[in-house]
Amino acid sequence: MGWSRVIGLLSGTSMDGIDVAAAELRLVEDAIELRPLGTSTLDYPEELRADLLAALPPGRCDAETLCRLDTLVGQRFAEAARLGVELAGGAELIATLGQTIFHWVSEGRALGTLQIGQPAWIAEATGLPVVSDLRTGDVAAGGHGAPLAGVLDALWLADEPGVAVAVNIGGIANITVVGGPRPRAYDTGPGNALLDAAARRSGREQDTDGALAAAGSVDQDLLAELLADEYYSRPAPKSTGKEHFNADYLERAVGPAITEPDLLATLTELTARTIADACRAERASKVVVSGGGVRNPVLLAALRRLLDVPVLVSDELGLPAGDKEALLTALLGFLTWHSLPGNTPGTTGADGPRVLGSLTPGSGPLRLPEPATRRPTRLRVLT
Repeated sequence: MGWSRVIGLLSGTSMDGIDVAAAELRLVEDAIELRPLGTSTLDYPEELRADLLAALPPGRCDAETLCRLDTLVGQRFAEAARLGVELAGGAELIATLGQTIFHWVSEGRALGTLQIGQPAWIAEATGLPVVSDLRTGDVAAGGHGAPLAGVLDALWLADEPGVAVAVNIGGIANITVVGGPRPRAYDTGPGNALLDAAARRSGREQDTDGALAAAGSVDQDLLAELLADEYYSRPAPKSTGKEHFNADYLERAVGPAITEPDLLATLTELTARTIADACRAERASKVVVSGGGVRNPVLLAALRRLLDVPVLVSDELGLPAGDKEALLTALLGFLTWHSLPGNTPGTTGADGPRVLGSLTPGSGPLRLPEPATRRPTRLRVLT
């Protein structure tokens, strides 16, 4: 099978912009080969970002607001898609995970999920077919629709010895366990979500490089209260989001006397502790970290302090930490395009493998390739 050029787009729960990855992918026997071609980020305009954040729980979002946001985010994703096509020097397909607005979980079961960013704007801007709505099919099949990173991780780490645990630290942190009886993946809890909410209490966007956390001390009483959240004791598969771990959640837990450095130190320890607890429970022999959290040296140091196994950044195994989720999106689009499942049921809890997503035609007739006849078992990232 020849190479396919795919553009992957997503905006994470931090809602600071759209990550763009251009990649070539092909199937070679039982392996997918992935060659990154370039990455970029397109920031949201400040007003749009403020409106997106205001739409999250505990805020309210009416139908008019949702329509406007879906359109404006779709138009911004269209700009990001054009940027990706330029990076690749042309492409065959756009894949988008959109912008998550709400993830509906009740009593440990995912009942629905909503990502916005209308794909018709992307197809119109690029003339290319678009794979979108990549989570809902998994939810309909009884899964959580997240974390879909388990698909990439299970293929990418298939040949690693022992039990390798891939950790992605975005707004929410998630892990994939590879090397056991079958892959497992689930959200461990907040990644940067509460850290960013704490920073915004004093007018900052984030705790850059963990500087404030490094200057503070962990409040053990507050940490114990936060760790008592029943989410952490739920069995996997499980998922969560900013509908739970948000600014309102933080305000209910935090007293008025705590200083900003102490609060950020405590929340950094919370993220590190809940990730480390999950890695230990899975008997990890190696931990590989990616996502925006790797740019926080205080958080990374806390993880290494809490774990007695090697903690690597994914770059050390050939996959750029900051680009992984956008490359995952490109991979998911490639799988759908070739009629291959985009979920790993052991990771999301779905009843079985499903070809994920919806297809929006580009400017010409929609012509899919012949369905692949062999399901891949590994992923090779080429440099």
